[in-house]
Amino acid sequence: MYRFVAALVAATSCVAMAQAQEVTEARPPIAGSLLSIDDAVALAGGSAPAAEAAEAEVDAAQAARRVAGLRPNPALNVEVENFVGTGPYNGINGADATVSVAIPLELGGKRQARIAVADAQARRALLAQTITQADIRLQVTELYVQAVAADVRTTIAEDQFRIASDTARAAGIRVKAGRASPLEEERAEVARLTAAAETEKARRLAVAARASLARRIGRAIEGPLDIGILGTPRSAAAGPPRPASAAGTLALAAADADLATADAGVQLARSQRVPDLTVGPGVRRLEATNDVAAVFSISMPLPLFNNGRADVDQANAERRRADAQRRVTALDIEQQISDAEVEAANAAAAARVASGPALSAAMEAARIARIGYREGKFGQLELLDAERTLTEMRSASIEALASYQLAKARLERLTAPAPIEGN
Repeated sequence: MYRFVAALVAATSCVAMAQAQEVTEARPPIAGSLLSIDDAVALAGGSAPAAEAAEAEVDAAQAARRVAGLRPNPALNVEVENFVGTGPYNGINGADATVSVAIPLELGGKRQARIAVADAQARRALLAQTITQADIRLQVTELYVQAVAADVRTTIAEDQFRIASDTARAAGIRVKAGRASPLEEERAEVARLTAAAETEKARRLAVAARASLARRIGRAIEGPLDIGILGTPRSAAAGPPRPASAAGTLALAAADADLATADAGVQLARSQRVPDLTVGPGVRRLEATNDVAAVFSISMPLPLFNNGRADVDQANAERRRADAQRRVTALDIEQQISDAEVEAANAAAAARVASGPALSAAMEAARIARIGYREGKFGQLELLDAERTLTEMRSASIEALASYQLAKARLERLTAPAPIEGN
């Protein structure tokens, strides 16, 4: 039975190792300078389409601000009267010509209201750009942590494969010396082949994780990553947790900017209810006497069908929606911050346990079991159980440390401070 299992695992391992060899050959060599997480964030920010889109939005908002400050263009009017008629008005010899300029005069503070709306939209675009940069940092941090954790898992798997190989050799020696049953050698070989398959699996996952990070930063990763980011978190401070607050966060600042834009929109809608004037000074040439006379016209639209009331109602409704959305955002952010703090605290506690005395005890137990097995003091089942426990503890430690770093990154994103206006 064990020979059948060993043959099956061996066949699977050979296929996996052949496939992994191709991946390993295509993998960039681990050479060059260390790629820190700050370097990765900087590279991603320089090549991210989202950052380019946010920058273009800021440019568009600034251009819209310049447009909002412009006054309406005057119009040149040319009128020709008394031509192409009958009798003395036949042809164009008796035509009177008038040249005038129509100058629109905005009333009701329309220009100032337009500028206020454009200013609010420009501030919102700058906030959106900052939010995009924070999102990029979070995304790159997640990919970086996952890549580092995958590298560490590969190291653990390679170490376990080495230990399984040593154990298999020791079992072979014991069997040849007549100190153990051949079944013990078969079990050791199955463990070695299983460890080999897990090693190749870990290597493929590490290559995929690095490829994902490389796509995000727009550059191949040829150097090592900083495994120091998976350090054991410090002990939590004593005392009750502080209440979560959305004040000063990017999300609430964006909601405030939306509300400010809506307020400016209300003022703009109200200013539109005041009719504008158009004045038209000009000059008229009278063909009959060959004299020139000045003309002046004033026009004003009559708000009979559209007096702007509906626009004001719409703007007020948008303002109420923005105000309600701001309150919803404040509640949501505080809840998300509270959940993220609990998640980070739980992940930190799990990481401290998995990376502390428990891991040390598992490592020591496995070390003693290996020595005892080689000396014939412990059986193979005790050794395999100790090795399995160590593998589980090392894997749990990496998972806990990676989970803590990811939770901390999400918490930092939620609590990222909004930029101070004017900076």
